[in-house]
Amino acid sequence: MSWTDLPSVVRDGVADVLRSPVVRAQSQTGGFSPGSADRVVTATGERAFVKAISAAQNPDSPGMHRREARITEGLPAGLPVPQLRGTVDVDGWIALVLTDVDGRTPALPWRTDELAAVLHALEILERGATPCPLPELPTARDALAEDFAGFDRLAADGVAVPGVDGLRDLAERGVKALVGDTLVHTDLRADNVLITAEGAVLVDWPWACRGPGWLDTLMVLVEVDRYGGHDTDELLRTTPVTRDADPEDLTGVLAGFAAFFLDAARRDPLPGVPRLRAFQRVQGEALLTWVRRRQGE
Repeated sequence: MSWTDLPSVVRDGVADVLRSPVVRAQSQTGGFSPGSADRVVTATGERAFVKAISAAQNPDSPGMHRREARITEGLPAGLPVPQLRGTVDVDGWIALVLTDVDGRTPALPWRTDELAAVLHALEILERGATPCPLPELPTARDALAEDFAGFDRLAADGVAVPGVDGLRDLAERGVKALVGDTLVHTDLRADNVLITAEGAVLVDWPWACRGPGWLDTLMVLVEVDRYGGHDTDELLRTTPVTRDADPEDLTGVLAGFAAFFLDAARRDPLPGVPRLRAFQRVQGEALLTWVRRRQGE
């Protein structure tokens, strides 16, 4: 969807938030949301980023947008995140009006300089968001425990995964390792990052929770490892946010995410999100490869 597809009541609501009508909009591609995502310019020359959706595109997405609005609104200044300008919640539509980040998504495969910018942003996030500024958020352990049990569901359904018993044990260790009081994004990859002249900005926060400060760095490196070109295990050993973490805990969390992705990939497609299951399959297989490499297999 793009700006012109939105109902006039939503576009008028955005104009109220920005105190000026939108005269130009540029649709932004990428990601998995079936809603709109536009950089807009008002009649007064002000810029903003607007993302909007209704249940007609996907029944779960409006709730995700509302949760992201609550989270983003509560984030303190000084973190590498966009700021919420306001929301429009009308006629079953929810639109978030955010600061327009003058940046672009990282290149894939990951470039060394762009990866360094993201890892630095995650250091800033760990320092500035520990303890978590939103104590009402769920813990990462509670948020991910069911997902990390994916190997149980695969085994119960007779899906063959070599070494599933050991992988299940690893994933259980991963759940136990999800302890900490840092604000964590839990869904970081290239399409949820913008590279600017000042550094990296982390966007799209509906899945935020409280967990170990190293979790987001580990998640970024999942995609880095999948595309190749970097020694991700060495990065885990040397990056300030992850170097003191127990290597077996990190492997356990990787196994837990592999369980989630491989289990989710076999489900029916989500309404309006036709590419998600294929991505989950690729991500799960890549994670399994990394886990086995870390175990010396």
